[in-house]
Amino acid sequence: MSKLKQALDTGEFVITAEVGPPKGTDVSQMLHHAQGLKGKLQAVNVTDNQSSVMRLGSLAGCHLLLDEGLEPVFQLTCRDRNRLALQSDLLSAHVLGIRNVLALTGDHVLVGDHPQAKPVFDVESAQLLQIIGRLNCGRDCSTKSGRDELPDGTELQGKTEFYPGAVVTPEADPIEPQLMKFEKKIDAGARFFQTQAIYDLDNFAEFMKFARQFEAKILAGILLLRSAGMANYLNKFVPGINVPDNLIAELREAKDRAGDDKKLAARNQLEAGIAIAARQVRSIHEGQICDGVHVMAIGLEDKVPQIIEQAGL
Repeated sequence: MSKLKQALDTGEFVITAEVGPPKGTDVSQMLHHAQGLKGKLQAVNVTDNQSSVMRLGSLAGCHLLLDEGLEPVFQLTCRDRNRLALQSDLLSAHVLGIRNVLALTGDHVLVGDHPQAKPVFDVESAQLLQIIGRLNCGRDCSTKSGRDELPDGTELQGKTEFYPGAVVTPEADPIEPQLMKFEKKIDAGARFFQTQAIYDLDNFAEFMKFARQFEAKILAGILLLRSAGMANYLNKFVPGINVPDNLIAELREAKDRAGDDKKLAARNQLEAGIAIAARQVRSIHEGQICDGVHVMAIGLEDKVPQIIEQAGL
């Protein structure tokens, strides 16, 4: 059974994070980061060719985390696989002992390092959730009719027991399409959500009033800001993320304190970013706004324990 599901079902304030597999076969850094998270959170996502950049697969990464005694979340994108490969990878994951799956549509290949690759998108994330539900019921999604809707399928020799999750963007503007997708994913079988990065906690609390109509568990996305430049980039280029001016000013002030020392400026901004993330985690926990947090420290996974410690958890 999924330990993540058990923690959420018992009302425990859950903390998850993520590690990025290497672009190559040397997994030492990934495992070092993972070991630093052991005992400090309930589960660790393994990203799946994040931002369409080719890396070691999430399935292998999850298996390695299991060997290290960590509870993995298998991120699975529709961008790179048709429904045949998706189902095969899911069966493989289950046989290897993986029980948590985060269903993602995936970024387009044009934003990654292989823009010449052919995107698949045979199904999207809500349909992938339906596929996971069918596998949990002991049937695949095969059909002889040629029609696109998911059929009754063929009986499996052994069913899966996945805990299916999805993503939502509470700070999207307009928010209505996200709310529709949120409901669609719940109807398709999503039982937990890890959100896109949130910074406006009042706005997030309003989203939670809507989300609490449903039984799905919500983990608020906490993205570590390493600099004012990063914050400005997110605001300009990443839909659904809105870093407030006061937080950018806090990062800029940390930079200015270093004068012309670039290394000190980078260190000061990172420390300010860690403090911001820790405040967010603490506020969400103390306010009981949602069921937990998902900390994203892209490339700086070793800073996650520091964020958790500063948050007082």
